[in-house]
Amino acid sequence: MSENYTVTVLGLGAMGLPMATRLASKLTVHGFDIAEPRLRLAATAGVQTFASARAAADGADALLLAVRNGEQLHEVLFGANGVASAMTRGSVVILTSTVGTEAIPETVARLAEYGVELVDAPLSGGPVRAGEGDLLIVVGATPDARKQAAPVLELLASTLSIVGDKPGDGQALKTVNQLLCGVHIAAAAEALALADAMGLDKAKTLAALEAGAAGSFMLSNRGPRILDAYSEDGAEVLSRLDIFVKDMGIVGKAARAAGLAAPVAAAAEQLYLLGQAQGLAAADDSAVIKVVAPTQRHAG
Repeated sequence: MSENYTVTVLGLGAMGLPMATRLASKLTVHGFDIAEPRLRLAATAGVQTFASARAAADGADALLLAVRNGEQLHEVLFGANGVASAMTRGSVVILTSTVGTEAIPETVARLAEYGVELVDAPLSGGPVRAGEGDLLIVVGATPDARKQAAPVLELLASTLSIVGDKPGDGQALKTVNQLLCGVHIAAAAEALALADAMGLDKAKTLAALEAGAAGSFMLSNRGPRILDAYSEDGAEVLSRLDIFVKDMGIVGKAARAAGLAAPVAAAAEQLYLLGQAQGLAAADDSAVIKVVAPTQRHAG
């Protein structure tokens, strides 16, 4: 790794800023965000900030990109102010978002016109783990593109899983990952709602479940936040509920395209959709318990 390597981070939000900060410990980092306060925070963390995305992308060896969906991906890269035409030939776009496989072939083809490759690298973790370089990143990309992106990926990931040699392979594995995550969160919420309905102490129930065969990462990670869902301010928002509306939609679409029944995933998706319809879109995804049980029956 060398400070001669430059990576541009577009979007300096909850994940983008800690990733940029982590990368700035070893690399030259360019950053852009539409929010001036985020630019100031990034500058304090050693990130060179710019007035536009195109200016930030100019001359970079890699562009780290987190977007909401395929439409936003295409707008950022190829829209009226798209950054693809400002990138250097031989550089790479590192896509860290879950957007599904459908958007990938066109993105790869259009980037190739500029001599740029796509590294399909959706990640899992959170802001704290991003700042510590403790993310899980699954990668689909050509060997050459992976080599070009290596300084970035190796700084951000504690677990780096190469799942295939073509973009889209990372999205496919992340889709499978999100099926399990979405179902586990919904199941954890349903279980703790049942515990409450049966008069059990939810905190003690959670501790007992974590210690047994029913335990899982998602139960331990979301469980405490599920218990906070009924508080006045709700749980701290670390992962918005509407993210799982999007992701479970991607899961359902992938399953239908494969001709595969996914009834458990479909049931979980309905819970997130109901939560969104009930005004919980911006709440933490642990608030899905309030779809199952709008009010808790017992305090604690």
